[in-house]
Amino acid sequence: MKKHLITNALIVNEGQIIQADVLISDERIERIAPWISDANAQVIDFNGNYLIPGMIDDQVHFRDPGLTYKADIFSESKAAVAGGITSFMDMPNTIPNTLTRALLEEKYQWAAQKSLANYSFFMGVTASNLDEALRVDNESVCGITDDGLYLENQEILANNPEYLEKLFSRAETLVALHSEDDAIIRRNLSGFQQLYGDEIPIAFHPAIRTSEACEIATRRVLDIQKKHNNRLHFFHISTGAEAKLFSPGPIAGKRVTAEACIHHLCFTDADYPNLGSKIMWNPSVKSETDRVELLKALQDGRIDMIATDHAPHSLEEKSGNYMQIKSGAPMVQHALLMLFELVDRGELALTTLVDKTSHRVADCYKMVDRGYIREGYFADLVEVASSAPWEVKTQSLLYKCGWAPVVGRTFQHEIKRTFVSGILCFQARKFLTEKTGKRLQYAKIR
Repeated sequence: MKKHLITNALIVNEGQIIQADVLISDERIERIAPWISDANAQVIDFNGNYLIPGMIDDQVHFRDPGLTYKADIFSESKAAVAGGITSFMDMPNTIPNTLTRALLEEKYQWAAQKSLANYSFFMGVTASNLDEALRVDNESVCGITDDGLYLENQEILANNPEYLEKLFSRAETLVALHSEDDAIIRRNLSGFQQLYGDEIPIAFHPAIRTSEACEIATRRVLDIQKKHNNRLHFFHISTGAEAKLFSPGPIAGKRVTAEACIHHLCFTDADYPNLGSKIMWNPSVKSETDRVELLKALQDGRIDMIATDHAPHSLEEKSGNYMQIKSGAPMVQHALLMLFELVDRGELALTTLVDKTSHRVADCYKMVDRGYIREGYFADLVEVASSAPWEVKTQSLLYKCGWAPVVGRTFQHEIKRTFVSGILCFQARKFLTEKTGKRLQYAKIR
């Protein structure tokens, strides 16, 4: 039995910060106490550094299979673990799209061989595979989604009320959606094309993919959900107006949950002149007012959790004119560090950071024995240390695409160690193993 004894840690967990020791036996946390002694354990002295549960990222695009020239499960899970993300849930817009249970299980088989982090995969749902999508096993699959996928009319599900009625009336698993109004976006895009052709300045991205487009689509989806009371989750809420549509308070009992993403919390439209296409996401990065309102919504529970929407593309795909550039950017290696900056600025409490990146994600998906530092739970743990200021350089990136919007940025903290399912897999900027991840499991009833 492999044992690790963590001593002198400042544990951030369940709304408290306490100094204690943690004993890990094989995959799980055996004991938490002010002082622990075990002659059979390898002792790791945290010297007063923070110990937090690993971030659980419910929205990543690791591009495997079919798009592995810009990312794959191995490369991006390494970046995630180095960034303190111990579990991820991956989207179905790979090649081929993950639209059958056979293709879904193939991805699980690949991850079992290649992933350093714990893993789960969404089943894609389109106009043509509803019956197949609804047959997924709730206990071993995180949910079904349209994120990155399109119906026959090239619109996301939020724009097809008739189809949503059918889906919501039958779904017994969690349904997670991207919510923007395509008609509004097309109208806005047409107006800018009349002025600029395809050479639309990137700074106009939030004037094309507007707050109005998000709010109208989200209201439409919520109205349909109310009829069926199905389990619904909204990806990447990006506006203050949308945040006001959700119920405050704890996640227990909610049938509708929502998340904010790192880029909508840490960038604004004022960053487009310097970063341009590197912060071009869908939904778009918007105003400072929206950013502040999202932070408020995290505090009062209208927004339940934080994700990355990690979506790497090659540098070539992030170049060219507006119509050519692909939306998305890599984030998993630096997401927690960006959130710690918000803590340092007094915009986010450290306990809230942990709550929204670990506890509430586990609660939202009804994950089995993850997301908390508790005796008997899996030891998915991260040491975060204050450090001398350090600058992100291109050569330090682990993303396969080789770039990131945070290159040149200076951080005051660093991820010093990461445990995944009890295995110390990352320490002092080095990997100690190349395979530690396990398939995530969930409660049957969502």
